[in-house]
Formats: sequence, C-alpha cells, structure tokens
Amino acid sequence: MKSRQSKGPFCQSCGMPMEKTEDFWTNADQSKSKDYCHFCFQNGKFTDPNITMEQMIDKVAGFAKQMRMSEDQAKEMAKTFIPKLKRWQGK
Repeated sequence: MKSRQSKGPFCQSCGMPMEKTEDFWTNADQSKSKDYCHFCFQNGKFTDPNITMEQMIDKVAGFAKQMRMSEDQAKEMAKTFIPKLKRWQGK
C-alpha cells in the first residue's frame, strides 16, 4: 500500500501540505496567503513571530512522530526540509 504524498504547495514556515482552501490563511487585507498555513499565519502576521528555526524543527518533528515515525526519523526529516522554506532562508 502506497503512502499518500502531497505534491504541495507547502507552508513556507512549517512545511505542512496545503491542499484545501481552509489550509491557507489570511494576509492583512484578508486575501489568502499563498505561502503560509492557518497554523503559522493569520491576519498578515506569524502566529508565533519569535519561534526559532530550531524550535520549528522540534515542533514539526513532534507532529511527524505522532504519525508513526521514529523520533530520529522525524527529527532528520524536519532538519532536512525546514531550513529550505521561505521563512527560514538567510537565518
């Protein structure tokens, strides 16, 4: 049985696949953000503006672990893709 893999787009903060309208959140002008999910971005602002990239890696690894990944696999996966996302470029 194949695992379902999203082709994106992905949140440019946490990497969550954004497949449904409700996955996207709003800019300050109430238009939908094309870059960030509703968990990371609301009304034109990051919901957790002071989170570090390392903290985001730990947070995402925690979610991945809940999806039956080992802690090492989850952490390695998060370390691989989080730094490549738009929010974390140049940090």
